[in-house]
Formats: sequence, structure tokens, C-alpha cells
Amino acid sequence: MDRIAELERQYVLRSWSVQSKNTYTNVVGGKGAFFWDDQGKKYLDFSAQLVNANVGHQDPRVIEAIKEQADKMCYVAPFYASEPRARLAQEVIEVCPPSMGKVFFTLGGAESNENAIKIARMYTGKMKVISRYRSYHGATYGAITLTGDPRRPPVEPGIPGVLKVFDHYCYRCSFGLRYPSCDVRCAESIREVIQYENPDTVAAVTVETVTGTNGIFVPPPEYLPRLREICDEFSVLLICDEVMSGFGRTGEWFAVDHWKIQPDMMTMAKGLTSGYVPLGAVVVSKDIAKGFEDRMFWCGLTYSGHSLACAAGLGNMRAYREDGMIGNAKRLGNVMDQELAAIMDRHPSVGDIRNIGLFGAIELVKDRETREPLAPWNGPDPGVMGAINKFLLERGVYTYLRWNLLFLTPPLCITESELVEGLAIVDESLRIADEFAAKKG
Repeated sequence: MDRIAELERQYVLRSWSVQSKNTYTNVVGGKGAFFWDDQGKKYLDFSAQLVNANVGHQDPRVIEAIKEQADKMCYVAPFYASEPRARLAQEVIEVCPPSMGKVFFTLGGAESNENAIKIARMYTGKMKVISRYRSYHGATYGAITLTGDPRRPPVEPGIPGVLKVFDHYCYRCSFGLRYPSCDVRCAESIREVIQYENPDTVAAVTVETVTGTNGIFVPPPEYLPRLREICDEFSVLLICDEVMSGFGRTGEWFAVDHWKIQPDMMTMAKGLTSGYVPLGAVVVSKDIAKGFEDRMFWCGLTYSGHSLACAAGLGNMRAYREDGMIGNAKRLGNVMDQELAAIMDRHPSVGDIRNIGLFGAIELVKDRETREPLAPWNGPDPGVMGAINKFLLERGVYTYLRWNLLFLTPPLCITESELVEGLAIVDESLRIADEFAAKKG
């Protein structure tokens, strides 16, 4: 183990891991859709790190924006006016749906969702917030309470007043129905929960516009428009978590744009600076912004709208625009759709494929008829997913695997040839899944 790896092992607590089982690869550089370690091993970044390096690694426009701001002023308290904060807020509002009015900057996605809860409760005077079971909204106490995946129970109890509903997971419908004959029962069930809980007590419904780390669930076309109607019917706010799906990931500036809905709030982070400097945001509607003109806004952070972070955001927005990355994600999303369909045809272990823009996942099963997962949700991995991951890393492809899911979320700067090359290696890796499934059959 080299010196940096040894220091990491000795002094750093790694997130979401059993410390004794950690491996230590020292990443020393990157460019575009690639990064490399201190041994010279180069990897195609098929996960954009944690689905946040949207403009790719070491984009000179983002780096230069940070350097220029560092020479001017590294930090100013949030109660002073700040040029990078003001300009970035304007640029964010310009690409959001027209209902959006103002931006509150945070340090990341969890803090954005945390503050969205506070804002919803302050604005409505109501307490309860509804979120979905297969979801992830962050690891701070409010955000992890909103979360529905297995990272929540170990740190419970969380904050009070959060209720859970079922998802639009069409491949494994909680209601045992099939789309489209289901009449989008998953949305209608949320209406029932609001009624059971008393609409006068429900402040908001919070959803990932496209579900991220729980499996890339793209909603049916009717789902979000119907959810908007339900929220309007009962004067409940609709909060769309765009932390992963925002800033071009789905082939539009924000995933809500695909269904042309107007949320009351949007939370964002990751693609806001592509991870170059920590930054998140809560964008609120014009109505909510107006509601705080003459009363206290009880939210505040020492580093809200940090000057270096906002400068990074401005450089990031420039990179998106100058290189047409949003359009590239949309175009290459069509390529990914075709390639994934071909992969599914070749591999019996592929139960389902889901993708929108450059936001995709392959769901692996032991048997297509029974849909038994290749590795259980929130259960011990029989080793097959680790073997697939090992194969990919050896072939120079880094991506995110969880349970029986293989995620495909490369930087938006990726070229078509790089995308196809990476998918070809993914295709090869699935022979391991096929062999495992055949043995278990």
C-alpha cells in the first residue's frame, strides 16, 4: 500500500462502508470522460463519479472561473451582495421552468432537501411531508428521513412528520398492475394518502423527478402531471428533487421539462458545479418567494452562496452552453437506448433496461419470467455483482453497481465513440451475469 493509501486507511472514515473492507485507489488526474490513478491506469468514467461530474473532469472554463474568483475574493458572508452569487442565481432561474422565482444556495443536495422541508413547513403552516420508499434525498437527518432506501433505518428515528408512499416502479409494481391499464395507480394512491392524513396537515410531496440511486425509474407520461393536479387539489406543495436528474442529465436542463410541469420547489446540487466545488440550491416558485417578502426566512448557512462555489457554477454553465452538452446528452441518450436494447436481446440475465438522456440502468435477474433479482435488494450480494465490477475495472470502465443494478451515467461531454466503447465492455461483462443466472436456474 502506498503512502497516500496508507494515510487514507489510517486517518479517514470512508462514507457508506465497512472500514476494513475498503480498497484504496489513488486517483491523481482526469480529463473529459476519463480519469486515471497513480499507477497510470486509465478509466472511462461511466458514473460521472457520483453522477455529478456532468461537464467531465478538469474543464478549463470551470477551473479558470475558480482561479479568477480566488484572486478577487474567496469568501463573503451571505448578508453581503456577491457578484458570482447574483449572476449564478439569475442564470439558474433562466433555465428553470417559468414558475420559479428565487434561489437559496446551500452546500449540497442533502442540505437543499433539508431546507426545502423547512421552507414548505414555514410557507404552508403545515407539518407533514410525503416521500417515496425507493428514494434517496441525502444523509442529513431531515433528508435521510425523506429517503426510503436501506440507508435510512440504521439512523432512525429521524425527523417527525414524514410519510412514505409507493413508487412508479413499473417493472416491479407494488400494486401488481401493468402499465398502461393500471391508470397510474401509484399516483392515485398518493391522493388517497393525502386524504387519509387530512390535507390540512400535509405541507408537501417530495419526489425525485427521475429516481436515481434506487434504480433510474422514469415516470410514465401521465404520472407527474397527475401528481401536480393532486397537489393543486389539496393545496399541497410539489417539491421535485433534481439533484441527480438536473443540469442536462436527462437531455433537458431539468427532468421536469420532459413533462412540462411547474413544481413549487426544485432542489439541486451535483451538476450545478459538476463537483468542482460543493454547492447546492433550493429554487422556489415566485409565489413562495413573494410569501417571504414581509416575513422572516428562517434558513441560513455560513457558506450559503460561497463565492468560489458560485464562480465554479458560472464556469460550469458556460461549459454546458458552449459545448452544447444538454443536446449531446439528448442525442447520445438515443444511442444508449439502441445499444441497451441490443444488449438486452443478447443477455437473458437482463430483466429490464431504463434510460432517459445519459441517465440509465440495467436491472439483472436470475430468471426473466419470475424476475428474481440477480442480487437481492438490501441483501447480501452472492458475489456476482462484485465479479462484474472487477471485470469492468480491469477493462478500464468505472461505473456504479448496487444490488442487482448496473448504472450508466457518464459525463455529458462524452463522445459517441467513447459511449459505444464503454457499452461494448459492459456488454462483455454481462456474460458473468448470464453464467451465474444459468447455474441458479
